[in-house]
Amino acid sequence: MKALLFSGQGAQKVGMGKSLYDNSASAKALYDKAETTLGIEFKKICFEGPENLLTETRHCQPALYVQGYAIAQILRERGKLEGLKAALGLSLGELTAYAFAGVWDFETGLKIVAERGRLMQQACDASKGGMAAVVGGSIDDVRKLAAAFDLDIANCNCPGQTVLSGDYDRVQKAAAEAKNHGAFKLVKPLVVAGAYHSRLMEPARAAFEKFLAPVEFHTPSITVLTNTTGKVISEPESLKHALVQQVVSTVLWEDCLRSAAAAGCEEFYECGPGGILAGHLKRTVPAAKCVSINEFAEFPA
Repeated sequence: MKALLFSGQGAQKVGMGKSLYDNSASAKALYDKAETTLGIEFKKICFEGPENLLTETRHCQPALYVQGYAIAQILRERGKLEGLKAALGLSLGELTAYAFAGVWDFETGLKIVAERGRLMQQACDASKGGMAAVVGGSIDDVRKLAAAFDLDIANCNCPGQTVLSGDYDRVQKAAAEAKNHGAFKLVKPLVVAGAYHSRLMEPARAAFEKFLAPVEFHTPSITVLTNTTGKVISEPESLKHALVQQVVSTVLWEDCLRSAAAAGCEEFYECGPGGILAGHLKRTVPAAKCVSINEFAEFPA
């Protein structure tokens, strides 16, 4: 059986979606719809940048959502999704997975993504947060490091790869201290706008909860997994609650990948740039096969 993987923030790059727009009528329609819905020069930001503008949370989240959805749509049109069992996404990618699974339609999802990005940008601007990638060490080692510097674990991406998040100065101190700890191969501060998936995002979480309250969620047509538990979830109100909590919670991506494999998924399509998720999958479920698609030329024949 097959599963779709959708990229999260950080995977974006200038030019994303341009070859899809130029070669696929359905992708063109989605990008045109997104530009009208968002009321900004969305295509120009995606296709031409500049990079600093695309990297802004309020822009990169819709950019990844539209591109991921467009790739999945083209795969479906080409008959590549027969036997599709599940859709799952890393952080922002979870919203793309919900859209493709029919929890909401494309336009509703785009509005949700745009508001999530706007609120998270506000939370970033109101605090001085940072994040650091941690390579090596056990999860207990990472927990001890986080506790020692009063930080949160933002991501458990795959075996041996986690991310810390919280106050900027504490992140820097933790990274410096970790050099003296034999358990870790690398603790590297990341160039990000803020402390995603940490308590510093609480203002965004609270506002996002209010925004989602009147939005109708539907039962997904295929299996979806939530980052907050790493498990299958299907009840609409549970989906809504999980999505709200995800803003301040650890992304249990490794658990999501294991759950998808346990559900019988053996073939995966990564819908988005970078090949990052394929790397996570290989470290987590070595036997699984994954095709990464970013450009139109990369679609399987």
